[in-house]
Amino acid sequence: MKFSIVIPVYNVEKYLRECLESVAAQTFTDFEVICVNDGSTDNSLEIINDFKNSKFKDLKIINKENGGLSAARNAGICASEGDYIFLLDSDDFIAHNALEILNKNIDNQDFIWFSGKVFFENTKKEIIDKQFCEPKISGWDYYNKYALIPRRFHFVTAVLRLYRREFLMRNRLFFSEGIYHEDNLFTPICCYCAENVKVIPDVLYVYRIREGSITQNENPAATLKRTQDTILIINELTDFFENADNIDKTTVYRQNAMWVFNAFYILCHNNLSDKCAELKSLLCSEFKATISDFDMKLLFDFIEKDKFKKFYKWYKFDFHTVRNYWRKIKKRIKK
Repeated sequence: MKFSIVIPVYNVEKYLRECLESVAAQTFTDFEVICVNDGSTDNSLEIINDFKNSKFKDLKIINKENGGLSAARNAGICASEGDYIFLLDSDDFIAHNALEILNKNIDNQDFIWFSGKVFFENTKKEIIDKQFCEPKISGWDYYNKYALIPRRFHFVTAVLRLYRREFLMRNRLFFSEGIYHEDNLFTPICCYCAENVKVIPDVLYVYRIREGSITQNENPAATLKRTQDTILIINELTDFFENADNIDKTTVYRQNAMWVFNAFYILCHNNLSDKCAELKSLLCSEFKATISDFDMKLLFDFIEKDKFKKFYKWYKFDFHTVRNYWRKIKKRIKK
């Protein structure tokens, strides 16, 4: 079997049918569908069963207690039998010829990176992300070349890659469970392990922006949890890459620093600056040694001295004014 499409499902009855319809419409048919029902309490399971009875006779259904997106993905990956694994979130959908295009591009790569577009549910607006083409590149060269390019989709987004199952299993590449931002931890390590990567410009994935989703949850408890998980992920990445020899670590360390500072900025921006000292206490002592940029050293100095208001003002100026200004200038120069 060529492909396994893994779909984690949790209370998405409003969107699930459109997701499954996009899979049913595929022009390439050598694939299996694995729906992981992560303890849904709405009609999601009924919709899955309906599709199994009407369109996907061999559809696999895994029912489990609610454990989050990572646990559901991991369960689907472990149950998969296809040569390649396609991760599809249950409120998103894919192009009708997605698998056909991917099948034409497969040549034993560890993963293939493709493009997508963002669909804003409230306005019905669609925005296609940047498209790139790279016939053959190593995973770490790919990371260093593309990780810091500003895009609509964050580089770490796991659903924009097709993964060779044997590659994931051999390197024990699974998603860390019980945390937000699991892609932030998974993707850099995945790139480090990959020897053969291909980048194609095709727009194959449609990512839905909707109210109430995990990434749009803005209550204080969720905000605090997201920032804490970000720091825990940075600690793991710092430890992992400290022991990785013979590679250029500049990009991954710069990306890590940006995530750390963004976590503190989010707390300040959401009137949770009283939690900043607690967040600082979670950060590993080795992180400081990974900072090389002058402005980032200054930002971290404010954090170390508990000057979170100064940090907030400088971050807004540095990242939201200066960097955005230069991005606009560069775009005009290119045009």
